[in-house]
Amino acid sequence: MIKVSVLVAVYNSERYLSQCLNSLINQTLKDIQVICVDDCSTDSSLKILYDYAEKDNRIDVIHLNENKGPAHARNQGLLRVKGKYVCFLDSDDWFAPDALELAVNTFEKYPLTGCVLFDCHHVDSVGEKTPFQNSHFIVKSGTEAFIDSLTWKIHGVYMVTSEIHFRFPYDETCKTYSDDNTTRLHYFNSKEVRECSGIYYYRQNNNSITHIVNTNHLDYLRANESMMKTLLQLNCDKDVLHQYHQLRWLNLVGVYYFYFRHRPKLSKSQRQEYTEVIHEFWKKIIPDKDKQTDKFGYRHCKSWQRFKLQEELYFFLRCILDFFRKN
Repeated sequence: MIKVSVLVAVYNSERYLSQCLNSLINQTLKDIQVICVDDCSTDSSLKILYDYAEKDNRIDVIHLNENKGPAHARNQGLLRVKGKYVCFLDSDDWFAPDALELAVNTFEKYPLTGCVLFDCHHVDSVGEKTPFQNSHFIVKSGTEAFIDSLTWKIHGVYMVTSEIHFRFPYDETCKTYSDDNTTRLHYFNSKEVRECSGIYYYRQNNNSITHIVNTNHLDYLRANESMMKTLLQLNCDKDVLHQYHQLRWLNLVGVYYFYFRHRPKLSKSQRQEYTEVIHEFWKKIIPDKDKQTDKFGYRHCKSWQRFKLQEELYFFLRCILDFFRKN
């Protein structure tokens, strides 16, 4: 049986794709399946994939005719998974040669393990590598890992059993950000979550879709709503729901801050979309504030106009302070 299936979603990655694929075909663990899903690239990515597939029969190429984002692309690859374990590798990232073997060894040594985190190293534009500053651990329960993932105290680069992944495929609610939901559900539904010393090299890209000033950041809020519905369907206990509710408030404020800072760069229709979506999200979560008091001071802010005024004033003062710090 194939040990590991690796999902590689590809979109216009010709610059880094060979390094990504080379890191897979040169793994010390040989019984792997590499499922590459081209998300309607407009560069030479698809040709590179086919060239590699001709040389290595472990590489399976899927070509999509419409760009729908990494979650959809990975789900198309998930349909072909044959491995006992599954992980993803972004097309501009790469693995250390023994990364997959070390993750599998952890699963086999500890049979209750549902997810194994890699040792994630960030790589900047000049190639400088910096280990992710997470709190290293030996083992966590699924609930503990879920809660730690809400603030990314632990990261989201991992291998998971195919059984869990088939139960919880990638959330396609949004084109961006909803894959965080999948990570958290995988952790939550694991009896044990562990980490290994296999290195995943994560390339930091300031030109990625998450750094572009448009309405994509609203997907944070849409993804949060999708996740909350799933947690309610799973009958999660009140503590878990409260922890996630805190995250929803943080993301609401964070998206508002992004809108505040970049408002002049947005079109009139984009500004209107921001205000409408933020308002709708606020209306959905404000009733919950009577049930739990949080540390952000929003318990008594039940007026939309008051909430907006509060945020505008806070962000204005924050920008002034940032200006003086820089100068």
